[in-house]
Amino acid sequence: MTKRVRTAVLISGRGSNMMALIEAARKKDFPAEIALVLSDEPRAAGIKAAQAAGVAAVPLDYRTFSGKTEFETTVTAALVAARAELICLAGFMRILSPAFVERWRGRILNIHPSLLPDLRGLDTHERALAEGRAEHGCTVHFVTAELDAGPIVAQARVPVLPGDDAGLLAARVLVEEHRIYPQALDAAARAVLAARACSAG
Repeated sequence: MTKRVRTAVLISGRGSNMMALIEAARKKDFPAEIALVLSDEPRAAGIKAAQAAGVAAVPLDYRTFSGKTEFETTVTAALVAARAELICLAGFMRILSPAFVERWRGRILNIHPSLLPDLRGLDTHERALAEGRAEHGCTVHFVTAELDAGPIVAQARVPVLPGDDAGLLAARVLVEEHRIYPQALDAAARAVLAARACSAG
């Protein structure tokens, strides 16, 4: 395969979707490689998991920065140093500034636990139950300046079952997140490779 697309994963916690991406990237025919994991929380369990998987990991502490601008400047420097071409947000709990999103426009993927455009924002499982929805799910989309509103790359649906609470529903959705996020990164990376081929030809 042509040189794979270097990809960075931004996390805030345990990094289960990050690990799904790392595992997918172990396959020889996968078009992306996970070149960097970065967290805004230095105690995030995903940092140790990434290091154990042999991936370079940068733990940052958002609280030590003067604000969003300084933090994002440091993140950008790490991404540039890693020669990242794509960014995957995997449980990253910071809303990125319009300037950052524009700097990486068309190259940031996010996974959201709802069937966008429904249930943007937080507490999606609780809200799905409170609204009596028959189905729920997850969405991978490109990040734009508007929260949870970018172009959709992949979705998966799960039924809301009798007796579900937020935890049970979240666990069912997470299984699908781990399935579709690698598929979405595969598609995005292949698009980057195709663009490379066009520019080279």
